[in-house]
Amino acid sequence: MDKFIIKGGRRLTGEVTISGAKNAAVAILPAVILSDEPCIIENVPSISDVNISIRILKEMGADVEFMGNNTYRIDPSSIDRYCVPYETARKMRASYYFLGALLGKFNKARVSMPGGCPLGDRPIDQHLKAFTALGADYNLSQGMIDLKADSLKGNQIFFDVVTVGATMNAMLAAVKAEGLTIIENAAKEPHIVDLANFLSAMGANIIGAGTDVIKIKGVKYLHGTTYSVIPDQIEAGTFMVAVAATKGDVLIKNVIPKHLESITKKLEKIGVNIQQFDDSIRVWVDGPLVKTNVKTAPHPGFPTDMQSQIATLLTLAEGTSIITENIWEQRFRYVDELRRMGADITVNGKVALIEGKGKLMGAPVKACDLRAGAALIIAGLAASGVTEIEDIFHIERGYDCMEGKLRALGADIEKISVPETQSKSEKESSKEAV
Repeated sequence: MDKFIIKGGRRLTGEVTISGAKNAAVAILPAVILSDEPCIIENVPSISDVNISIRILKEMGADVEFMGNNTYRIDPSSIDRYCVPYETARKMRASYYFLGALLGKFNKARVSMPGGCPLGDRPIDQHLKAFTALGADYNLSQGMIDLKADSLKGNQIFFDVVTVGATMNAMLAAVKAEGLTIIENAAKEPHIVDLANFLSAMGANIIGAGTDVIKIKGVKYLHGTTYSVIPDQIEAGTFMVAVAATKGDVLIKNVIPKHLESITKKLEKIGVNIQQFDDSIRVWVDGPLVKTNVKTAPHPGFPTDMQSQIATLLTLAEGTSIITENIWEQRFRYVDELRRMGADITVNGKVALIEGKGKLMGAPVKACDLRAGAALIIAGLAASGVTEIEDIFHIERGYDCMEGKLRALGADIEKISVPETQSKSEKESSKEAV
């Protein structure tokens, strides 16, 4: 078992380069299946979710070559099966993108129900609504999703709620469907635009990505391409908050400032200084942090994936802040861990009340999901004393060499391995203590 040991109280200073976007990469990699030729994908983050996607492609028969410098060459022409291996796919939520890609390629697909972080129910009803609109039948049995169609035909798809995953899956399934597909009430996140740009680079006919109406005219053939994944807005936002929490001064490179607007505006209200350049931003703090209220919402609103990080920052601010979570019902599972560090947070349903105390104390804590883990790292960096974070495999699902980048900025953070037998006994001891 690996864990992070953080000695807090050090300002972050210097420069850091943001990696490729997790949420784009985990859709673009399955999308390569739709190509009739090899593709080269650049700026792919080195994270466990990407490793799982690559493993799935290999297990399905694709020829995958790592070319160095975060670049993969993938030849999907040798894929000879439409069933994603169960034990591999269940380890991450984004495995469901293989449904749309395989259905679009072979008119059939078989994938396990999504896994990933425990953030509550992960309904796939809107995904299935899109697939059936295009002409597919589905069957759910023993944790597997089976799709089959005689042929896929363009149609009008209206989502009952704004959903990133279903929007991207509908795009994947529709690019080779016969005729015109119109996706209404579509999600507008940057990684949806990135997927559309990648598919278009292969020859797909897509307009409207980034708006709530996407139109796709099906094509019969998609060719190979070379494509670079966009920078990760959530990684960038996480570093912005980490700098603010330590009252540091850092230039964050390889970002798209426009993608960070909702995060930037909130941080400025809290008292953080932000200077934007073409592909970088400087973040620094030279005064007190103050309270604010945050409501998560689909893009261009404040992202749910940044909620736990900014909540941690608000525990260090002066005054009472309110956070309202409108996307995931279990996004506040990290609160108990922050309380161990001295945070004063009260949760009532989808609302958290934060009484800023201006300080946190190091403590042993556990990451319960990807973004909660990032929040605990931020808390550890700002806290007095030592913080030990367990279950960091959650963090490594979405952050590329987090500890290395933080060390380069002056943080005292170390990744250590603890024998599994020791971790089990520690867990038993903690249960007995409770």
